[in-house]
Amino acid sequence: MDIQNLLEQVKAGKMEISQAEALLKKLPYEELGFAKLDHHRKARSGFEEVIFCQGKQTQHLVEIYKHFYEHDSNVLGTRASREQYEAVKEVLPMAQYDEMSKVLSIYSKERELTGCVAVCTGGTSDIPVAEEAAQTAEFFGAKVKRIYDVGVAGIHRLLSKVDVIEDANCIIAVAGMEGALAGVVAGLVDKPVIAVPTSVGYGANFGGLSALLTMLNSCAEGIAVVNIDNGFGAGYMATQINRLAER
Repeated sequence: MDIQNLLEQVKAGKMEISQAEALLKKLPYEELGFAKLDHHRKARSGFEEVIFCQGKQTQHLVEIYKHFYEHDSNVLGTRASREQYEAVKEVLPMAQYDEMSKVLSIYSKERELTGCVAVCTGGTSDIPVAEEAAQTAEFFGAKVKRIYDVGVAGIHRLLSKVDVIEDANCIIAVAGMEGALAGVVAGLVDKPVIAVPTSVGYGANFGGLSALLTMLNSCAEGIAVVNIDNGFGAGYMATQINRLAER
């Protein structure tokens, strides 16, 4: 419950002052001992807190999801395993899991999707990272167009989709190997491009470092670069740009 809603309920006599006081005591976070849940992050930044699931003890993760859901929050988790999903689903049957992106989400309220974010990949091996980006953007309210397997090895595939790509408010370019996709896309459109290097590639790719350096050193303007395999970071930033464009 946000603060404005809480105060309106007190004013209307629908909530006792003592109840409101108990809720406000949870500001700025709710203490669980093993975690501190930031229920008011959306009031500050416009986005709910997101859970990084990888490495968390399963019981801790279940409790975190449960507490967020009880506060009427949509809940997004990244890098979740199927084992973690099964444990959360046992307590919260509405939980949804995408095997490709490893995204574990719960929706307690409806979303309205607006604007457009285009998510492009160099190849199909980049899709898991791209889907993390796409589903993050959708979770936070952006319409997403997926344009996959348009890498520079067959650049005619990309050129055939330029009209679709340039209609978006923001473009996410996901690529491994040498990571040339972002620079090429940025040279074709007048929209900001968020480049996501992936760890896809042979040995000299150095786990995504070659793609990262290509993207950082691109001579095309209008490119921002996130960390290797950081689809979530790209989806989050793209949503912020999309929101500004839609205003």
